[in-house]
Amino acid sequence: MSVIELKNANIYQRDKLILSNVNFSIERGEFVYLIGRTGSGKSSLLRTLYAELPTHDGMVYVAGYDLSEIRRRQIPYLRRKLGIVFQDFQLLDDRNVEANLEFVLRATGWYDKERISMRIDEALDKVGLRNKRKNMPYNLSGGERQGVAIARALLNNPDVIIADEPTGNLDPETALDVLKMLLRISDSGTAVLMATHNYGLIQKYPGRIIKCEDHKVICSVVE
Repeated sequence: MSVIELKNANIYQRDKLILSNVNFSIERGEFVYLIGRTGSGKSSLLRTLYAELPTHDGMVYVAGYDLSEIRRRQIPYLRRKLGIVFQDFQLLDDRNVEANLEFVLRATGWYDKERISMRIDEALDKVGLRNKRKNMPYNLSGGERQGVAIARALLNNPDVIIADEPTGNLDPETALDVLKMLLRISDSGTAVLMATHNYGLIQKYPGRIIKCEDHKVICSVVE
């Protein structure tokens, strides 16, 4: 079953049509690149998928939710099935890695201290950063901070990771390390949709590409 599916969807920013007649699907465990020039609609598409922008036309299906019918009170439950990773990490600088991850778990209904601690270890293991559990974010490298952000996105075992330019602020070697983390995650069964301008990464690890161009989405390109 597809974890993301769009049929005849129009993507809007307020009243402005950004992308028209969008049709594509992403399966469980699939890794997909999202590319396009700045202003082509990539971020608007991603924001639609996690219900920050409303769905007006067509069908947008994400992690079991029809976003054309989703109610505001359901959006937090949708987002628990998504892991969202941003370019700027968005870590809380006043608390260590463990406390950053614990904050997310408690905010999403986790209460048992032992289960929280185990889940934090599991998520950090997946990105190779368990030994950084007690570090403050400002004592981590850029790649490590993005790794923590990816671990945070994995905490609730999401159906899909949505990554918006996750390597944009990183040097080439570190960007490649972050890409490898995301590829391992998709290999374990979690779908990954990664927006990027870094075509060097795509050349090193070719895969399926969805491209935003001229208010359209071109799908299933493999390079």
